[in-house]
Amino acid sequence: MWMGMPEERFFLRLFLKGGEAMFDCIVVGGGHAGCEAALAAARLHHRTLLVTGNLNKVASMPCNPSIGGPAKGTLVREIDALGGEMGKNTDQTALQMKMLNSSKGPAVRALRAQSDKVLYSQTMLKTLKNQQNLECREAFVNRLMVDNQTVTGVILESGEALMGQTVIITTGTFMEGAILIGNTKTPSGPENERPSIGLSAHLRELGIPTFRLKTGTPQRLKRDSIDFSKMTLSPGDGFIHRFSHDPDYLRVLDEEWPCYLIHTVPKTHEIIQEHLLESALYSGLVEGVGPRYCPSIEDKLVRFSDKPRHQLFIEPESASLDEVYLQGFSTSMPKAVQDQMVASLPGLEKAIITKYAYAIEYDAIHATMLKPSLESLVVRNLYFAGQVNGTSGYEEAAAQGLIAGINASRKIEQKPPLVLRRDQAYIGVLIDDLVTKETKEPYRMLTSRAEFRLLLRHDNADSRLMEIGHDIGLLDKGMYQRFLEKKATILKCYEQLNQTFITPTDVINEQFIQKGLAPLRNKMTLAELFKRPDFTAHIAKQLFLELNHIADEVMEEIEIEIKYQGYIAKAIKEAEHFQKNEAIQIPEDIDYHALNNLALEARQKLARIRPASIGQAARISGVNPADIQMLLIALKQRRSK
Repeated sequence: MWMGMPEERFFLRLFLKGGEAMFDCIVVGGGHAGCEAALAAARLHHRTLLVTGNLNKVASMPCNPSIGGPAKGTLVREIDALGGEMGKNTDQTALQMKMLNSSKGPAVRALRAQSDKVLYSQTMLKTLKNQQNLECREAFVNRLMVDNQTVTGVILESGEALMGQTVIITTGTFMEGAILIGNTKTPSGPENERPSIGLSAHLRELGIPTFRLKTGTPQRLKRDSIDFSKMTLSPGDGFIHRFSHDPDYLRVLDEEWPCYLIHTVPKTHEIIQEHLLESALYSGLVEGVGPRYCPSIEDKLVRFSDKPRHQLFIEPESASLDEVYLQGFSTSMPKAVQDQMVASLPGLEKAIITKYAYAIEYDAIHATMLKPSLESLVVRNLYFAGQVNGTSGYEEAAAQGLIAGINASRKIEQKPPLVLRRDQAYIGVLIDDLVTKETKEPYRMLTSRAEFRLLLRHDNADSRLMEIGHDIGLLDKGMYQRFLEKKATILKCYEQLNQTFITPTDVINEQFIQKGLAPLRNKMTLAELFKRPDFTAHIAKQLFLELNHIADEVMEEIEIEIKYQGYIAKAIKEAEHFQKNEAIQIPEDIDYHALNNLALEARQKLARIRPASIGQAARISGVNPADIQMLLIALKQRRSK
């Protein structure tokens, strides 16, 4: 069969379907998931269409103007290591960078950036428009074209049909979106954008059930109306950090933008308690379930009534806006009550609210209706990614979008999907949790969700995933070459550290004491020195000039690998045991209802979720070890026939 060059195949498809344009991949929605999905498919040489309601709002930040944080920061590093865009875009548009939990163990360290939300969206739009094989269009999709349980395209609100081999739904919080403030409920997407109407009902017609979720956002305040002298300064690190492994995208600021810390006061709590039933959350107006780990301020007061105060952060939104974000003060109280609440806070007595806080409800799908590839179990070639899958956060959305874009492309190419394991990446943990566990509230990525978190660190995302990104075809050649050079440098550095001996002389011990280190007692290698808790890469480069040529990121990774060698070895051994069950695949056509030795609940859940492996089956709530043993016996009998 003639294959031709990718560009030639795209040109040929223009004349398919009686003159209608035929896309390889249609992405519905231009949020963080949609942008990553569209870029991935286009960069893998597939003719891609991104359909979104407002191109000037692509990759918008309707809530927190930041990227990263615990677990989420590592997600961004992983996206970058696979060839995604979020890390690069963040580095180009950051107002402040801070490494969180730097005094704690490496498993929980996380980079967080305060982003310029205006510049972030503008930069992403420029990337989309400059991407070969990618077309962007402003429109709303309200139906899919499905033939024999296989998606064949989309139908726009105007009635126009667009053909596509694969479709990725990344509608975020827009499906049947409604904004709630006090006792009012208004159909709307985030930031008063038009909601997506009709698509949700159509999905239910196709056998893809939906449910309501809720999230919210706090007030925006006019910066010039704030008295910052009553607040505690929360600056960045004053050090150049990077999300992307590619240094070419780094934006060096003359001065980082500061954040500020304040706390609620008794007057704040008094106002909230007095007007509690006026909140949409407690008046009965809210139908959807809100995020457990990012509750509204009134919910915090009810759930944590023993706490005398709650911390809030004043965060910059953009260098082009005279607005700040009141982190931690999300609410659905009436506007008049919000005025009182904000005025009760220190430094905000005269603050002018430019945008009031609100809650937003929307339709999401049950992600257990998806394969680990993020393809629908009900409709072939249809993928879902982002908040429509029940997640919260820009980072979780972008990670899913990237994987959906990759797997839609691989489906077209008749290649097996990319499914990352839980011991390979936080992305693997995220997607496995979504498709295996029944999410009833917006899912947030946490370090505690990853049983192999010591292996899934900020510093080693490239070591874990860049080979995969390169093999897939997404990783930039320059980035991959730098990765190979870094690997070679690490090997040479290990050799140098193991061959360089330090003898406890008076001069050496005096230098150690000056650095706050205990003096040496015995001759040892530099590698052995790194096992000491007080000996760091930073100190090593100060004491031993021969190490100064080694990049800080290389020294950091080596220090962690040496210091935590025993713990890492144990985690690797546990991961190898974990992989044995992951390797036992379950055929897609297995009839669980015919396996009478399984408990009824196990049969029902296995039939609905349709796990890809024994490992995934074992993680389903309600499937017990005895059920797994019976399933293994059934698979063995099936293979012997």
